[in-house]
Amino acid sequence: MIVPGPEDPSESQFVPGASNVVPPTAAPATDVGTATNKSQSLVAPFYACPGFSGIEKTNPLANLYADTFQWGPYAAYKVGSGAGNINWASNPYKNASWYMWFHSLRWLGQGIIAAGKGDLTAMTRVNTIAYDWYRDNPYSWKGNVGAWESTMHRTNVLNCLRQAILTGLHVSTVPARYAWVDAALLSHARFLTYNWSGAWNHGTDESIALFGVGCVLGRTDYKNLAQQRFAAGITTSIDAEGGTNEQSTGYASFNYSLWGRAIAVMQNCGVNPGTTIATRRALLAKFLTLATNSLGKLHQLGDTEVQSTYPWTGTPLEYAGSKGTSGTAPLWRVGAYSAGYIFGRTGWGTDPVRGFTGESSYSIRYGPVRAFHGHLDHTSITYTSRGRDIIVDGGYAAYNAGAYRTWAVSPSAHSVMTTPLSPYLNPVTRLTASSVKSNAESYVFADAPGSGISRVRRVLVLKDPDLLVTWDTASATTAQAFQTLWHLPADQRASVYSRTTAVAMAPGDTTKTILFQVPFKQALPAGAILVKQAQTNPIQGWQYPSSFVRKSAPTLMLARSGKSASILSFVVPVRASGSVTYKTYWSGTTFIVSLKVGGTATAIAISAGGSLYRAG
Repeated sequence: MIVPGPEDPSESQFVPGASNVVPPTAAPATDVGTATNKSQSLVAPFYACPGFSGIEKTNPLANLYADTFQWGPYAAYKVGSGAGNINWASNPYKNASWYMWFHSLRWLGQGIIAAGKGDLTAMTRVNTIAYDWYRDNPYSWKGNVGAWESTMHRTNVLNCLRQAILTGLHVSTVPARYAWVDAALLSHARFLTYNWSGAWNHGTDESIALFGVGCVLGRTDYKNLAQQRFAAGITTSIDAEGGTNEQSTGYASFNYSLWGRAIAVMQNCGVNPGTTIATRRALLAKFLTLATNSLGKLHQLGDTEVQSTYPWTGTPLEYAGSKGTSGTAPLWRVGAYSAGYIFGRTGWGTDPVRGFTGESSYSIRYGPVRAFHGHLDHTSITYTSRGRDIIVDGGYAAYNAGAYRTWAVSPSAHSVMTTPLSPYLNPVTRLTASSVKSNAESYVFADAPGSGISRVRRVLVLKDPDLLVTWDTASATTAQAFQTLWHLPADQRASVYSRTTAVAMAPGDTTKTILFQVPFKQALPAGAILVKQAQTNPIQGWQYPSSFVRKSAPTLMLARSGKSASILSFVVPVRASGSVTYKTYWSGTTFIVSLKVGGTATAIAISAGGSLYRAG
């Protein structure tokens, strides 16, 4: 039996020089495995093979017979003698992820599947290669980070191989020739016992694999330890609001799948998973629903590739992931999470005129310091409207991308106010005020991005007309370059028309983005608005939709210099033939910007006390 598990993130998650252990910080769940699950009492305990995460797709039987391995964007490479004697030190592309998946043995998947169907030639070959790994990499392999990180994956492959041997040979016990598999499972369980990565996806994956060995080999001690780790990890991995500690929407989605698998493997082996895991997972489903933009994709935050939201049946994700074609429209459209996220949208497409993709949606990052799979993206915004991306994230560059990885994580790859002359301090960013109304939301964020620098971002998001406004202010004890960045999609071309205005549009599109700044408390200098694209020194003007794809993309820079800055900017998506006009005036001590967007009038105001709000 193969019950495919969630596809694992493609990148190696061990960062050189960093601790890869995440200690649990919240009180553990007390209900995991505490009572007999009577609904499972009539089912023989089992641990299903979780599949091979898609890695087997590019490694057909012919490759296995030739001792070649293929992963990611790299060409297939001959890693052995052709007779199953593998050089486990192979790493021709000098890539940590290639090496980790090589040692995972998941590339044997098609051979294991064939073996389970009685193909004895395939069984012999996958057994030869897997045994060669076991022989050539004696316990403990902790000194080999690729072998270490892939232990949980390799444990599952060994379980799958064991199952294939039993079903392929139509036997109920492992023949002597294959007894090494059980010995290997025990050594892997021993490694997992003494090397737990803690309360994040890696630790959960390890606990699932350890539980699997306990279930398959009848080792209650392994099952109990895994249950203790599930209980310890769940309350830190998914907090009481439904946010995860990994600072990535992509990894949040993976955690949803992973904890669902944890529930299933316990139930399948006759253990009651309790209710805490399911409760936290349901909260995470709400988080992911809110994190779905109006294009049906997750807002690309942290180490996240552009990916569609999965429409999990019977959850709010069914509606979000199907773009409203199935399921029930959620009752909430805005959510703020202390883990550092705000998500909002104009609606869920229940208005037949707008439809799902006709809504606008946004994300804003704040909160705790960067950790795990997060980026230095505090106060950054992503925005969709009129059926397309309007403001994007710099994206997810592979770990081995070098300077481009450094850029992709940095503030410069995000739509924030940067201070590039001062080292970034990875600050905690506070949400100091917020207001949610039917036609507008406003937020205020404050932090200290550099030594002697204070920064405040006020954000206002409007509906009818759909647009967003930010007012960035900053002060510093020494002269700085202040740059408010707006990252635009790679398909658009941006042109500067004046010190105030730029326009971006994809050739032939029905929508364009008018981005302009209004002088407020500071005159606009020459070069107040610039387009940066495909720059290499310094790196700027790129977008990574996936970790191995880098595209040239326009970035608009609103620039100031000195000891203070005040940058009031508007991002307005309109139809291709549309226009935006505005005028400014004072009403007493309140500054008003009166706009007409595609024929629709509105106004925004800034009070004497510094509040940014909708005034009309």
